[in-house]
Amino acid sequence: MIEVEIEDEAWTAALPAAAALVERAAAAALGPAQGDIVALLTDDAAVRDLNARFRGKDRPTNVLSFPAAGSAAPHLGDLVLAFGVCAAEADAQGKTLADHLSHLTVHGVLHLLGRDHEIAAEAEAMEAEERAILARLGVADPYRSDAADV
Repeated sequence: MIEVEIEDEAWTAALPAAAALVERAAAAALGPAQGDIVALLTDDAAVRDLNARFRGKDRPTNVLSFPAAGSAAPHLGDLVLAFGVCAAEADAQGKTLADHLSHLTVHGVLHLLGRDHEIAAEAEAMEAEERAILARLGVADPYRSDAADV
């Protein structure tokens, strides 16, 4: 089950289909894996608070992933996405908010499944997996330097 909670109405004001996009991207990233995910679409202040408390970084970020203890079904973990940061990044990168939200959801779910990007080899593998999932969703490669031209 993928549950989407919308705490900041800016998400639906800018993107009425935000919940459906998150559900679709999360399901694609899960693939055959089993487990529940909760995604919270909130504001920068809420994400800043969580980022400070859990990562020691006193600033908002685009997406936070919180794997459940043991990372086993039924609950895999939670995602939290900040509207202001995501919207600003999409604009700066010449992407639609829908595509950026799909990408960040896929990225976050892969973290819940144990993928990481701390070292170069892990980053390359994770980015390749993201590209493949996003391609199936019809989302352009977010890592291409000319992605804004697509």
